[in-house]
Amino acid sequence: MAYTSINKSSDYFNTVLWTGNGSQRTITVGFQPDFSWLKNRGTADWHKLSDSVRGATKVVASNATNAEGTETQKLQSFVSTGFTIGTDGEVNGNGSSQVAWNWKANGAGSANTAGSINSTVSVNTTSGFSIVKWTGTGAIGTVGHGLGSGNIPKMIIVKNLNGYDWQVYHSAMGNGKYINLNTDAGEQTSSSRWNDTSPTDILFTVGGTGNVNQSGVESIAYCFAEKTGYSKFNSYTGNNQTGNNAPFIYTGFAPSFLLVKKYSDTNHWIIWDNKRSTKNGFNIIDKKLYANITNAENGADDVSFLSNGFKFNTNTGDWNEAQSYLYLCFGQSMVGSNNVPNNAR
Repeated sequence: MAYTSINKSSDYFNTVLWTGNGSQRTITVGFQPDFSWLKNRGTADWHKLSDSVRGATKVVASNATNAEGTETQKLQSFVSTGFTIGTDGEVNGNGSSQVAWNWKANGAGSANTAGSINSTVSVNTTSGFSIVKWTGTGAIGTVGHGLGSGNIPKMIIVKNLNGYDWQVYHSAMGNGKYINLNTDAGEQTSSSRWNDTSPTDILFTVGGTGNVNQSGVESIAYCFAEKTGYSKFNSYTGNNQTGNNAPFIYTGFAPSFLLVKKYSDTNHWIIWDNKRSTKNGFNIIDKKLYANITNAENGADDVSFLSNGFKFNTNTGDWNEAQSYLYLCFGQSMVGSNNVPNNAR
């Protein structure tokens, strides 16, 4: 079993569920989040992504190109135990089923001058996560992400706050490729996103395109560096098989959140977690959501979260054709004083 320096993963990432009641309230996360991704589970509503660097009421949607908007009755504030929500039906409609995925960084952030483009960075070096905001120059440049000390981002999700498609860097595709979070399209080849340059533990590189570096316009990035026993950002090849012959992907921990995208071809971004619907001793996950579209959750025993990775049970194209897939995965394991993760149930 993989060793880890993180004794309680839910101090840094946690999924929370609630049923809407139409009244302003606090949703308990277990820590003060800095990045919260909200979705109405039961109906076709937009995804709502807020963070502490832009401000809690500033919302972007993973399923759209739309510019950042101010929504005062959705997520209203980040507080010590979680976040507050208002009366908006998309996040708190009476009787509605809701989910939020939450990450901890370090508050509103501070100035970072490590790159050729100055940035504001909120960073948690323990969990390998940072939120980065910068104003574009329209020319190739570097941006400091704050992770440092060997923490090289393996996945970076970027949004121009004035519009444009979301842009994703993933080490599985390499520095000459990008993929859109808000569409089902496969990977695209271009030097205008990352200038064919891989991130370091200090910087990532942006090209001159408006998607990542529009002159005079702010962009936001969510940067993820891998932490043994807590997070994994890698790829796998599907085999179009079911049951015992379907692929197993080793992570070294029991997953709590999994985001998958076929990057070699067209298919949706799929999200599973260990809170919304589990079966058979908590291992089979039978409810999924889609990051790039508004659909309500659905599913049919698609994947199993095991003590040291995940295994697919079906062979649909979204996650198990004979194609290449990237993933982002966080763990649920608790560890003891010897830093060895416990087995999942």
